[in-house]
Amino acid sequence: MFNFIKNRTSNLSLIIIFLTGLFSFQLINAQTINQGYHSELVELFKEWRKFEQPPLIDGAPDYSQKAFDGRWNAFMTLRTKLESLEKENWSVQEQVDWHIVWAEMNGYIFNTKVLKPWQRDPAFYKSIWTYKSDVPAHEGPTNHFVIELWQYNFPLNEENRNKLISSLTLIPKLNQQAKINLTGNAKDLWIAGIRDIQNQASVLEGMLLKPMVMSDSTLVSQISKALDSTNNFVVWLQKEASKKNGPSGIGKENYTWYQQNVHLVPLSWEDEVTLLKRELVRAWSSLKLEEHRNRNLPELAAADSPEAYDLLAKNAARELIEFLDENDIVTVKNYFSEALKPHLGKYIPAEKRNFFWITAHLDPKPLFSHFYHWFELEHMELEPNPNPLRKDALLYNIFDSRSEGLATAVEEMFMHAGLYNKNPRAREIVYILIAQRAARGLGSLYAHANMMSMENAGKIHSEYTPRGWMKTEKELLIFEQHLYLRQPGYGTSYITGKYLIEDMMMEVAKKQNKNFKLNMFFDALSSIGNIPVSLGRWEMTEDSSQIDNIRNSFRLLNASED
Repeated sequence: MFNFIKNRTSNLSLIIIFLTGLFSFQLINAQTINQGYHSELVELFKEWRKFEQPPLIDGAPDYSQKAFDGRWNAFMTLRTKLESLEKENWSVQEQVDWHIVWAEMNGYIFNTKVLKPWQRDPAFYKSIWTYKSDVPAHEGPTNHFVIELWQYNFPLNEENRNKLISSLTLIPKLNQQAKINLTGNAKDLWIAGIRDIQNQASVLEGMLLKPMVMSDSTLVSQISKALDSTNNFVVWLQKEASKKNGPSGIGKENYTWYQQNVHLVPLSWEDEVTLLKRELVRAWSSLKLEEHRNRNLPELAAADSPEAYDLLAKNAARELIEFLDENDIVTVKNYFSEALKPHLGKYIPAEKRNFFWITAHLDPKPLFSHFYHWFELEHMELEPNPNPLRKDALLYNIFDSRSEGLATAVEEMFMHAGLYNKNPRAREIVYILIAQRAARGLGSLYAHANMMSMENAGKIHSEYTPRGWMKTEKELLIFEQHLYLRQPGYGTSYITGKYLIEDMMMEVAKKQNKNFKLNMFFDALSSIGNIPVSLGRWEMTEDSSQIDNIRNSFRLLNASED
């Protein structure tokens, strides 16, 4: 072989190019290929995940204070096991995996000592979900008993009928338990949470109208019992609401602890305020410059009929995927089109459109870029990560900076790569989307610092979204600010995650130099899984500085509020 190479300099050049490319690929994937998983850690992870499932009382998860107190010593035993693992000589991937478990266990500590959704947050007891989340798990604190109604096809087959009946019997038990456990005094969380339980009652009423349900007396009986229990729960929540007068935010100090030690975001509350202010200013000023540049072009016209929207959406989906494929942005898989198809939306009359569907009726490609989510979820389903720690969703929405950050980042990245060269006015939509996400995140930061109410946080969200597009439909505003108050850091993750993804791209590009390829970067992100961006950055660059800083500043949790 060596003689063959020496005698053929042209072949030598080709081989060098090939090896350089291969080396680049290996660097960017940072030991994710043919890498084993530390057996002790995998076993501890399984043990931890089994423990994280609460004990049952009458078949429903037990969220009583007594249950949490009784399990604390067992949790600390698991935590001690984790800390005792001598990971210093492990591979980068194995050390990253260790920090995944560390972050999840920190999440358990935080939920137990500070967030306490089972005590402070009535929406935690919502049991029925009618839609699939566009991220790896449902957004916000979710109880361990959930009926995924969207997975049931009516009329029901025998297996699903029995499963649904069995699940419905637990709703009254969980609602009754909620009346005992909900001792918190978080006024905004309490009042806004009533809507979620009322919505559950509406869903149960709607179930009675589904095909063949009314002819099944047993199913009707269980739905009716669940409905009566849910309505009674609403009445109880409304009665108790007048007694609630406390703050709902967790305070600056707790917010910073949570972001850094659970979601592994290397930023403080103050850092995030600065970043979101900067992005809000940048988005607004960039929008004005785009509008000026496009001043002689006709304004975008919104689709004005079902037929017009259907054509617009189908063309936008096709254009987006062709653009990604033809420009080597990412390796487009056969399932991309099918993953996007159910989420193209439909025509909505102008007076009923919320913020996102206003943008989609003008040009859906900015929103469909954010729907990169669905490509990733399909990837998780059809090409599951072989790493048992990364195959499924991380707990406590720890994936938010990665999932929401990437989906937000690609909106602007695809724009800069040329997606709107034939329709420059659509670039304005991209900056409006960034401004909206910065404004709503900024409001959520102030709400968590208890500097303003959820309502006033919503005013920032509304007032600083360009063109008044957040003033058209109030349900979205309430839904988003409520979610971000329930789940600290989620409202900012779109912008903070975007920043961290951009930082990662910079560091990978520096390491790769001229060998950097955009499609390799995005493919590597998919290969390492939906883990916090700081961990992905470590794995893709072998630079652990962000995590080192978090670990070096770690301190025991102070559960006081600001």
